[in-house]
Amino acid sequence: MAKKKSAKAAKIRNNIIVHTVLAILAAIWVFPVLWVVMTSFRAEKGSYVSTFFPQSFTFDNYIKLFTGTTVLNFPQMFMNTLIIAICSCILSSFYVLSASYCLSRVRFRMRKPFMNMAMVLGLFPGFMSMIAVYFILKAVGLTEGSLIRLALILCYSGSAALGFQIAKGFFDTTPYAIDEAALIDGCTRGQIFRKITLPLSKPIVIYTVLTAFIGPWVDFIFAKVICRANSDQYTVAIGLWKMLEKEYIDSWYTCFAAGAVIISIPIALLFLKLQKYYVDGMAGAVKG
Repeated sequence: MAKKKSAKAAKIRNNIIVHTVLAILAAIWVFPVLWVVMTSFRAEKGSYVSTFFPQSFTFDNYIKLFTGTTVLNFPQMFMNTLIIAICSCILSSFYVLSASYCLSRVRFRMRKPFMNMAMVLGLFPGFMSMIAVYFILKAVGLTEGSLIRLALILCYSGSAALGFQIAKGFFDTTPYAIDEAALIDGCTRGQIFRKITLPLSKPIVIYTVLTAFIGPWVDFIFAKVICRANSDQYTVAIGLWKMLEKEYIDSWYTCFAAGAVIISIPIALLFLKLQKYYVDGMAGAVKG
């Protein structure tokens, strides 16, 4: 009995320590987010203030963000980003899922060397190629005017198929006998992919769509290089960066916090709504 009591006391003590550490880590993680939210409602202007927490609150920062368009047109930037992210998401998801299905189900010469080469290329960050990509786009006339949106869509979706590993791992968990039965019934590979594999693979489809949408939504490097001085084509990442420049930071700092809150809302809602599928997609891919 004494041993059982001591073991139970040790277990309770360990649980208290673990939960205390987790609570501290959660507070450390949540605190910057809460501070940004509070700053977005701060009435005091400028980045240099005498108090860490706001002394008074107002909605004027959000109002200015959408009405003060003479200097930084945030609504236009938001729409540019939304259009680019949606189009890139559609193309990227199609490329990734198609390539993953082919590499999972179809056997062809040089299949394994291709996957190894794609994995090696994936080790290098994409921005290493941004100068070459910019001059290619400039050569075909996609770096001026409204064509900049098309250029960014091509940049974000062009190499998306190289990220096939996770989706392929999930498709590998789907029994191949289902494909064989469908082939016997007269289905083509395309019909199997559209009507059987994708409906059975909803988690990885959701995961692919989420990651394909988030990339263009938060990217700064490619957008800045390609947009350059074309302010009417700026994305929200460039707009928020401009708000922190020396000539704008005093009057736009709190609006920067408001903009950070606004652009985080769509991503947060998507994750909250699709969290189950996101976790299932990752679990199935790891298992595969």
